[in-house]
Parts: sequence; structure tokens; C-alpha cells
Amino acid sequence: MTVASSAPSRRFGPGAMLSWAVSIVCNVVLPFVTYNQLTEAGWSDFSALVASGIWPVVDMVIYLIWHRRVDEFAVMTLIFLVLTVAVTGVGPHSARLLLVKDSLITGLFGVVCLISLAAPRPLMFYLGRKFGTDGSTNGIAQWNGLWQHEGFRRSMTRITMVWGLGYIVEAIARVGLSYALPTGAMVAMNSVLAYGVPALLIAWTITYSKRARAKGRAQAAATAAEEAIAVA
Repeated sequence: MTVASSAPSRRFGPGAMLSWAVSIVCNVVLPFVTYNQLTEAGWSDFSALVASGIWPVVDMVIYLIWHRRVDEFAVMTLIFLVLTVAVTGVGPHSARLLLVKDSLITGLFGVVCLISLAAPRPLMFYLGRKFGTDGSTNGIAQWNGLWQHEGFRRSMTRITMVWGLGYIVEAIARVGLSYALPTGAMVAMNSVLAYGVPALLIAWTITYSKRARAKGRAQAAATAAEEAIAVA
């Protein structure tokens, strides 16, 4: 069985769509709204970040009760919030230093990606399972089964490596630009980097995955043709 033929089904039913909606609301919408509302009410950045971190925990509890396993997306969101809280609470709070601290968060994520390459399965395997399946027991089982294929393992390793290196380079660039640009210009550049880098990485991942699947199909067809000739 090839990687191409064994790819998990992505027929998302109402249950899967509801699960995604809950994840997006709890991990993206509610933390953002909570943080903004609390800071406008006079809370410190640190306190508002800590309070907004309750929503990914809520999502993990809901997902655990619903699916009997932990939601990797919620875990990653919680890790980012914990890193943000830790970075925000350390050291003086000058405008330039706060900009530099932002780079530590993305840089640490890049480091985590690279460290995960030494684990039995790299980080992007788990994130891919979250977004590449419908969340059903069968879909997850099929995704886990893909790990037996060398091409799939190579793809997950390469994607994780590229994301890790990408975010480390982005962090280094942020630090350099924080000291090279005026604070106002760097605030705008931070927004560009915050959306631009993941957009580029996602675009590359989609393109690379399509090419890998096409290559897998071609190899499978070639193998089938060789087997047919051998039988004949």
C-alpha cells in the first residue's frame, strides 16, 4: 500500500466541523478577545495573557471528553501562550526590548520543531494529523499508519525541519530589525512578519506535499508496471 493510496479520508462531517469550530473559537477568537477586553479594562499585559490562556485549556478538556484524547492544536496554542507569558514577565519593559522578546517566542517554537526531530515522530506529524484528517478514529488510525512508509516519514521530517529553520531565521531577523529600525516602523514590520512568515511556510508546505504525493503516485505506478511485467 502506497502513501498516496493510504491517505486518510478528508470527508469532514458535521461532527468534525463542529470540533474545528470549537478549536478555532477557543484557541484563536476567545484568547484574542479576552486579552483585548482585559487590557482595555486596565489589566496588565502579563495578567491578561495569563487569563486568556484558560481558553486552550477549556478546549483540551472539551476535546478530551469528546474524543478521548488530547487536541494537539490546543496544546501548541497553550505552549505559545505560556512562552508569551514567560517572556512578557521577564526583565524590563522598554518598547524595543518588548519587540525583541517577541522574537524569542517564535524562535523557541523553531527550536522545539528541530528538537522534535530527535523524537520518535516530529512535531509536524501531530499538527498534520490535526489538519489532515477529519478527527475520526478511523482517520487518525489511517494517518498513524502512514508512518510505516519511508516517503511519508521523510516528508514529515523535512516539513518539520523547514518550519523550525524558518522560524529561527525569522526570530534572528526580528532581533536585527528591532535595533536597525525605528520603533514605529518595527511595530508595523512585526505585523508583516507575524502573518507573512506562516503564510509562506503554509504555501511551501502545501506545494511540497502535493509534489510528494504526485511522486508517490508515480513511484506506485512504476512499481505496479514492473510487477505486471514480471508476472507476464
